[in-house]
Amino acid sequence: MRPLVPRVIAEMFGTFVLILFGAGSAVINSFPNAQYGVFGIAVVHGIALAIAISATMAISGGHLNPAVTIGLLSIKKISAPDAFAYVVAQLSGGLLGALAVKTLVAPNVGRVVGYGAPALHNTMTITTGIALEAILTFFLMSAVMGTAVSKHAPKIAGFGIGLTLIPGIVVGGPLTGAALNPARAFGPAIMSGSMQAQAVWWIGPIVGAVVAAVLWNYVLLGKEEAA
Repeated sequence: MRPLVPRVIAEMFGTFVLILFGAGSAVINSFPNAQYGVFGIAVVHGIALAIAISATMAISGGHLNPAVTIGLLSIKKISAPDAFAYVVAQLSGGLLGALAVKTLVAPNVGRVVGYGAPALHNTMTITTGIALEAILTFFLMSAVMGTAVSKHAPKIAGFGIGLTLIPGIVVGGPLTGAALNPARAFGPAIMSGSMQAQAVWWIGPIVGAVVAAVLWNYVLLGKEEAA
């Protein structure tokens, strides 16, 4: 295993990439010549995550998501001190990515869409929002377990994981923003100055990731993988 410092830097960099392009695509979508809609935003997120994970996987494991890190912590695939360092790095990368979006985009445009921060639709409650984020993150974490953690995983780098964001955002984007990642919500929320409903994007993804990690590690992958 590599020393902690390069792993932490890789986690920060990878999360920065995801938030820069993910939140950036949500903001740029409001420009007249863009307007590629939810599907376009979903594709950008999926490709950005796939590339970021592929770039950082050999260094840090390519978590790039506090929920994924906590999910792996729950099955002892990462130590508690390393997990803490990873989460701090991911949140820092999210802040830097959101800051880059805020710096690059005209304030009158960025403020209107909260610099790409996910938002809860008025038909959703905190509880239903948490439930939806948990379900969608369950599938994201399942992709992590099946394509990265498993000893017999197909060698497809981060693309099997990144692509899960596309259906997730298409289905959940209009309702919760489909962050599936506390860092994706945290950075833009700080930049927009609104922390409303942050529990949705923390509790939901963490619960979904932990449930998926435990199910895959102890049931679907079997004793050999759990060792």
